[in-house]
Formats: sequence, C-alpha cells, structure tokens
Amino acid sequence: MNFLKNTIWFLWKIWFYLIILVVIVVLSPFLIISLSTDKFYRFFFFLARIWAYAVFYGTGFRKSIVTKQHFNPNKSYMLTANHTSMMDIMLMLILVKNPFVFVGKKELAKLPIFGYFYKRACILVDRTSSVSRQKTMIAAAQKLASGLSVCIFPEGGVPHDESIVLDDFKDGAFRLAIDFGIPVVPMTFIGLKKMFPFRFFAGYPGNVFIYQHPFVETKGLTQRDKPELKDQVRELILQPLLKHEKNNHS
Repeated sequence: MNFLKNTIWFLWKIWFYLIILVVIVVLSPFLIISLSTDKFYRFFFFLARIWAYAVFYGTGFRKSIVTKQHFNPNKSYMLTANHTSMMDIMLMLILVKNPFVFVGKKELAKLPIFGYFYKRACILVDRTSSVSRQKTMIAAAQKLASGLSVCIFPEGGVPHDESIVLDDFKDGAFRLAIDFGIPVVPMTFIGLKKMFPFRFFAGYPGNVFIYQHPFVETKGLTQRDKPELKDQVRELILQPLLKHEKNNHS
C-alpha cells in the first residue's frame, strides 16, 4: 500500500514540475523578450499569470475565495500572505491582476530553467545576510517607486515545524508600506500546507480556501506605528487559520 501511495505521489509531483518546465519552454521566447527591459515587465507579468494558471489548475487544484475589498488597477499595494507551499506563488499570481514583483529566497535561482527567469523577474534575498536584506529593501523600494506592487511573505520563509500555524513576521514589508503610504493586503491561504507541502511524498489535489481581507491603510503612519501595523496584519491572516484548525480538531 505504501509503495502504491509513494508511486502516485512521485508521479503527481513529477507532473507538477513537468508542467512548470513545459510552459516555461513554450513561452521562453516571449519571456526572454519581456525581461529584456523594465518597460516590458507588464507583458512578462501577463505571461507569468498564464504560467500560474496552467500549473495551479493543471496539478489538480481549485480555489474558493472570500474577497472583502477589490483592487484598484491604478494603485500599488504591499501583498502579504502566510507561506506554506510552492503553490503559494502560483496562487498569488492568479489572485492579483495588478503587476507586482516577488521578494523571494535566492536558493530558487539555482533551479534549472525556472531559476533563469526567476532571478531576472524577482528580487532575491539571502535571509542569512543583513547586507542582502538591506539591498532587497532598496530594490523593492525602486519597484514601488516605478508604480509596481510588491509581494512579500512576511514570515520570511516556511516554518519547519508543521504544527506552527503562523510564524513571527519580519519588518520589511511593513516598513516599505509605511514609507510609500500604500495599503497592505493581507491574504490567508488555507489548505496548501497539507495539500502541497514541501515534502516530496505527500499532498493531494483539492480546493484551496482564500480570505482576501480588507486592506490596511498606512497613510499618515510613521515607522513608530510599524509594530502595531505588523500585529494588525498578522492577526487578520491568523484568525481564519485558527478557525480552520479548531474546526478540524472539533
């Protein structure tokens, strides 16, 4: 029985990586052109959303979303969510039409083919280096100044302990949001920790529940307000997770 389950998991995960690579290869001429200059970034973002749809739905997932507030296509936002899975990236691209840039860990740039485009389209950070973190904030500020939005998973990574519902938040996303006076968009992704964990022999396709919370405004705030802002956003993201955990154990 274990052999059969491991075989199914293996084939499913291989299918996931195959979709990623095939779509990238098919779109690669357009991706290379779109990344040749910052002026074409919006075209690249359009292509990235096509890729995300193919990977998310092609792997067998679907979504149900509760939306408390809609995006203004002419505004920039600081996008935040809990981080539990590689599929978080695809889900964020599907949910948000406003062009944005991910702040992501530099290790993913080492992946074949995917890494080539990843390091050219995202802001990379070495979370073990204070110098790298500082450079990342400068690069993110430049993207915001150009009119783009930025997505930062404020936990700073995926908690190693799967029993942890939500890890502590880092300051970067909230410092930038205050500096630019842009709204913070809290999102809660429910289900992906079990449905598509980072462990290879685990997971299953299914329905992902998303809560897109009311935007948290930052106009008029100063850096002294950052702890309260961070706590407010964390509480919004956390509550649906706690409710889900409680329902599962009741």
